[in-house]
Amino acid sequence: MAANPHLLVERRDGTLLVTLNRPEAKNAFSLPMLVGLYDAWLEADADDDIYSIVLTGAGGVFCAGMDLKALAGADMADGDTAVYRERMAADKDLHWKAMLRHHRPRKPLIAAVEGFCVAGGTEILQGTDIRVAGDTAVFAIAEVQRGLFPLGGSTVRLQRQIGYTNAMEMLLTGRRYTAEEAREIGLIGRVVPAGTAVDAALEIAAIINGNGPLAVEAVKRSIIETADLSESDALKRELEIGQPIFGTADAKEGPTAFAQKRKPVFRRA
Repeated sequence: MAANPHLLVERRDGTLLVTLNRPEAKNAFSLPMLVGLYDAWLEADADDDIYSIVLTGAGGVFCAGMDLKALAGADMADGDTAVYRERMAADKDLHWKAMLRHHRPRKPLIAAVEGFCVAGGTEILQGTDIRVAGDTAVFAIAEVQRGLFPLGGSTVRLQRQIGYTNAMEMLLTGRRYTAEEAREIGLIGRVVPAGTAVDAALEIAAIINGNGPLAVEAVKRSIIETADLSESDALKRELEIGQPIFGTADAKEGPTAFAQKRKPVFRRA
């Protein structure tokens, strides 16, 4: 497949930087973008030299959600329209996997938000693990204002992430939230000066990249898999996921490096 016209994917040391690249359409989702996103998630998980992912948008905007015209193929002139349509037809679940509704990468995924993050933009945001936003970012899930339903997972995930009443207000009013409001309710974790969200996200990623990758991925897996379990079942599952980490070579390397006052060399083993 030719280079994706609507998605930029580049490596920054051990981080895969994924950039939604339709600034003229406020980075609204298109067929090429969705196919590219799912491919990026798979690439990150398949490559042992990638330790984290940063997702952002080009042109000072994160994402304005779904572009119905683009999904119909009306605005594509990249020459590979048929290829993207074939990929989507071959996997009816691909768009949900791309939007992190039915797929979560095992590598930590950090969102770097600037400008508008609305509708499907806020929905894909809920599938990320760590969230940084510029102080002029705007968040909204406004589907009800148009008589629509936010089908990207928000009625399930949002109340678990920001609490019942905050989720109800956000979903039932459809109103816009400032970056500071989003931080206060827990939708994002950090607010930084506008234009610096990617830098801040890459700094977080660099710290994660220096940690033991098996341990990092096991911690993420445990948090996700125990979220909906009772405490007793969750603690049992935590042992099942976490205990094997202590038998790895990396688990021996970490304390050894600490004792020798040097940086550990983890080998994912």
